[in-house]
Amino acid sequence: MTWDDVVEIGTALPETEESTWYRTPALKVRGKGFVRLRTEAEGGLVVMCGLDEKEALLASGDPAFFTTPHYDGHGSILVDLDRIDRERLTELVEEAWRIKAPARLRDGSAPGPQAG
Repeated sequence: MTWDDVVEIGTALPETEESTWYRTPALKVRGKGFVRLRTEAEGGLVVMCGLDEKEALLASGDPAFFTTPHYDGHGSILVDLDRIDRERLTELVEEAWRIKAPARLRDGSAPGPQAG
């Protein structure tokens, strides 16, 4: 997978925009970042998640998931894009979006065109 795949998956979600976060490419919903590409030297994709999910992903032994001491205690997982399939990446990006999106947007009641 590549950053372009992440963008394709993420921008299919409501009110997602490409942006930057810590001077790296990112996706945000209503100004709140939910995924960002770390620098080439650092490697990996930062994906917001719950601490329980982070622990489960790390415990799974799947080499696509890792962390560094910098992210200890933080609700995010690092993902090796070369080692993850599209289905799993889609699940992670969608869940990260749900974590950061406002409730009205998550539940579909955000203002917009009304069916008539």
